[in-house]
Amino acid sequence: MAIDSTPADPHAWLEEVLAPAALDWVRAHNARTQQQLEATPRYPRLRRDLLAILNASDRIPGVMRMGPWLYNLWQDEQHRRGLWRRTSLAEYRKPEPAWETVLDLDALGAAEQESWVFQGAQGLAPDYRHCLLTLSRGGADASVVREFDTVDKRFVVGGFELPEAKSEIEWADADSVYVGTDFGPGSLTDSGYPRVIKRWLRGTPLSTARTVFEGERSDVAVSVHVERTPGHARTLFTRAIDFYHQTEFLLQDGQLLALDLPSDAQLCFWGPRLLVEPRSDWTVGGQTFAAGSLLLTDAAAFLNGARRFQALFTPGPARTLAGYTTTRQHLLLNISENVASRLEEWSFADPAAPRLRPVQAPFPGTLSLASLHDEELADDDLADAYFVHYADFLTPDTLYLASAGSDARELLKQREPQFDADGMRAEQHFARSRDGTRVPYFVVWPSGAQADGGNPTLLYGYGGFEISMQPGYSGGRGRAWLAEGGVFVLANIRGGGEFGPAWHQAAVKAGKQRSFDDFIAVAEDLIARRITSPRHLGIMGGSNGGLLVGASFVQRPELFNAMVCQVPLLDMRRYHRLLAGASWMAEYGDPDQAAEWAFISAYSPYQNLKPGLPYPKPLFTTSTRDDRVHPGHARKMVARLSELGHAVLYYENIEGGHGGAADNEQRASLQALEYSYLWQQLVKR
Repeated sequence: MAIDSTPADPHAWLEEVLAPAALDWVRAHNARTQQQLEATPRYPRLRRDLLAILNASDRIPGVMRMGPWLYNLWQDEQHRRGLWRRTSLAEYRKPEPAWETVLDLDALGAAEQESWVFQGAQGLAPDYRHCLLTLSRGGADASVVREFDTVDKRFVVGGFELPEAKSEIEWADADSVYVGTDFGPGSLTDSGYPRVIKRWLRGTPLSTARTVFEGERSDVAVSVHVERTPGHARTLFTRAIDFYHQTEFLLQDGQLLALDLPSDAQLCFWGPRLLVEPRSDWTVGGQTFAAGSLLLTDAAAFLNGARRFQALFTPGPARTLAGYTTTRQHLLLNISENVASRLEEWSFADPAAPRLRPVQAPFPGTLSLASLHDEELADDDLADAYFVHYADFLTPDTLYLASAGSDARELLKQREPQFDADGMRAEQHFARSRDGTRVPYFVVWPSGAQADGGNPTLLYGYGGFEISMQPGYSGGRGRAWLAEGGVFVLANIRGGGEFGPAWHQAAVKAGKQRSFDDFIAVAEDLIARRITSPRHLGIMGGSNGGLLVGASFVQRPELFNAMVCQVPLLDMRRYHRLLAGASWMAEYGDPDQAAEWAFISAYSPYQNLKPGLPYPKPLFTTSTRDDRVHPGHARKMVARLSELGHAVLYYENIEGGHGGAADNEQRASLQALEYSYLWQQLVKR
């Protein structure tokens, strides 16, 4: 039974993002918040230190390989929006590589009078001379696409160019692209993403592009992926039915072949092979494979009807697949064991007898892998090379160059410590949630701290979309919080991916309350262990994590004395009608259905605020340019709290998109406000 999900809301006018009255309201709240927090003794030093860390020259440049080059976007005090630059691997190995600037984003923005934020580049192999550059105004998801020549270092006159939209674009060949964008009425899904894919020929108007694939309006989006692996070229179209289910179609001889796989399985073609990750238990070919497995089969045999799979990974109670990467002849598995990373490697050097071995790597922090192999090159001298990145709470980021088939690694880059970790320690504990589930969490102690109930403590969580919260090094958090005497806690609650698909699926739709129960259980365990007390306990989360802390704040306000709620979802009655919200109904449910609104309404923070309760003074932050999670969520929550007579702080950055900030200056200012607020609320008195 459908219900009316748009009841009268006195604060609905705040959903008009750019309406003059709404922006006046934003400016007034920004001014009050800045006046209060920038005047605190810590703010100037925090902002200075945070900006220095963000701009530090010893940062490890993240790179993307295109042909012989490693490309990087570098932002610092002289280049606020960044230099898109490149270097060779030989240079990258050096302590001070020589970088060649390809595009200066600040100069481009000044020349075009636009606040450009770089969102990525897609090069055309094998020479990678021509790239499709994605540029966003102020950091929004909606972007423009423009063809760029990396040799002449200029945009291609008359090249492929798309106006601002949430677009999908992929090279088909040198003279055509597949494109999904806003073609006009009916071309977008209810979530605001492309519903139609067309093939667009160079030198012709976009209006003449030919439709090659369509989804339904109720889909999240459609997409296309082109593989040019020599001997195994493929074009794959996808209908994302919801956030976790899709239908895949392989283009063969001009016809679309629907792939016979579970709709919740993730697939990856790897040369002659097909890799499949089922998200639910799957019985096929007389075998049953557990959710979270990684399966292998011969691609050609599968397409001809064979259903013989080999399990390359099978999950265990505390062992899950965090990810994998492929080289030409090897498959690297990134395995999480109780939220710590281990590596294993399958060798297919002898395709008839694949071999598995453990890979010796740093432990027990977080490892991430990135293959350097370019599958589109027939002869690739980096065919078995890959990057290994390691970090934990107290160990700065380290980057290694590894070669599949060996444990040998070359240390490429290592950051200098950004704070003095001497005497600090990290521990893992478990809390018992309401239903008895053991929920892990990490505690990072500052030097000299004791379990006396008086430690200023920041509890962070997310708990959604099968995204894992893993140990990582943050110079900003270390300098602004740990080094100042604060305890940091990271919760691994249900809804995340720390223990595979089941850990996530336990906390979707009608089970979403379990995320909040787990988070509250961690808070209660911190108090029971006297790590902190309600007077000194603050919570922080962004996006889905903003919903998490918002719901916890509303349900158990007596547990906390501070909340930083970033780019949040809060009005769950209307979330599916705001921007990209419809794409998340597989996570939260449909508020227009009475049965689903029954469980959503029980936790929706905006609807559950009540007069007379002791809510602590919170800080809400968002961005006017966030076109993913509508800023109206945070605006209306602040208006409602104020209406109930509660003190509340609010800061809305005009730029930044869903990340909240467009450059390091903005990031430092925002983070300094947040930490100044936390110290104001939680410091010992």
